[in-house]
Amino acid sequence: MALTEYRSVLGVPGARQALLIGLLIRVPMTAANVLLVLHVVQSLQMSYAAAGVVSATYTIALAISGPWRGRVLDRYGLRRTVLPCVIVGAACWAVAPWVGYVPLLVLVAVAGLFLVPTFGIIRQWLIASTSVAARKTAMVLDSVAAEAAFMIGPAIGVVFAVAVDTRIALLAAQALSLVGGLLLFMINPPQRHRDETTDDKAPISARVWVTPVVVALLAAGAASTIVLTAGDVGVVAAMREMGYDAQIGLVLAVWGLGSVIGGLAYGAMRRTIPVFWLLLGLGVTTVPIAFAQGPISFCVLLFVSGLLCAPTIAATTDHLSRVVPARVRGEALGWHGSSMTSGSALGAPLAGITIDRTGWQGAFVVNAAIGIAVAVAGLVVLAVRERRRRGAAGVDSEPPTHELPTPVPSIEDTDEPIGYDLGTAPGDDLPPVHR
Repeated sequence: MALTEYRSVLGVPGARQALLIGLLIRVPMTAANVLLVLHVVQSLQMSYAAAGVVSATYTIALAISGPWRGRVLDRYGLRRTVLPCVIVGAACWAVAPWVGYVPLLVLVAVAGLFLVPTFGIIRQWLIASTSVAARKTAMVLDSVAAEAAFMIGPAIGVVFAVAVDTRIALLAAQALSLVGGLLLFMINPPQRHRDETTDDKAPISARVWVTPVVVALLAAGAASTIVLTAGDVGVVAAMREMGYDAQIGLVLAVWGLGSVIGGLAYGAMRRTIPVFWLLLGLGVTTVPIAFAQGPISFCVLLFVSGLLCAPTIAATTDHLSRVVPARVRGEALGWHGSSMTSGSALGAPLAGITIDRTGWQGAFVVNAAIGIAVAVAGLVVLAVRERRRRGAAGVDSEPPTHELPTPVPSIEDTDEPIGYDLGTAPGDDLPPVHR
């Protein structure tokens, strides 16, 4: 490990600003997600099932919104993307807390479709602010910051829901998120690295950049959240069955701590581990959780599995950003966000059904098996790609190296997907960059 990797990223003003603003936007955003459920249950006096429909509606809208807003971001720039989102979002959330259930569903769907693409903007800002060699570390820091937001935000949302009316709390949380969007509008941070700047706005056909590797990476993003939702649902079920309901929050915190430690360790490594090996490790280390015999062993096994959570998610973002042209990176990251959202939407009910039929142990095994299957499929895709590449180049089979591939003069000079082979580790032999 080399802590200089973190100094090289945090020493860049743009990277520091991106991480800070990203955290400030994500905390109220995650708080609002919990407040929306509590608002339906407490203020509208509806069931948790009805609240689940609202959350599902919002999730589907977000999944649709990601690629669409990402494409707009690529084509028209940040300000022309963010301003309509802020206007529509402000109109929706100014009314949504004060209406009945059916109008709330409609407003939530519209607001979700026009959500400011914060995750994509922040990640592209980090990519634009750091060197290629430091990109992995930057993505890990972003993943850890997002993990912190998901740990802090819901807790703050619950506190606000107890302290004030859920209508006021929901309005305040969404207003803070929109203020963050306005902040991005005013700063207008760069979305491409200076070496990728181009005036060419011509669209690139999806048939060009959506390669088998890209599809495999998106599948890995979905599979990672399928595995992680097994933990979200499985922890609650397991601790309740063991009779330790009051310790659920503590156990989730242990899991989150493992993710943060694993992410920071991965980001400090000079060598890059291909994403499908990380996903395979996440799946393999999740299975033993099902064999825990008590709360202590359960926490230990959950912590071990957590060590691979943040690295896996960060690796999918890092690798995807390297294998698509810069002109479509916003759309690609939008699809990445949608894949993870879809994985969460699929993983939660799958874990719930499995728990009802087999007990909490089944949730960890079944969801982990999906992650393992996708990881193996991804490794096969990479092996086939490597064999074809060597066959086309007329090169005999050689063991993979960890050397930086020969740089391409300009990403924008070709419509072919440009990036680094996922079986190698870009930047392994480069010294850390200080600015």
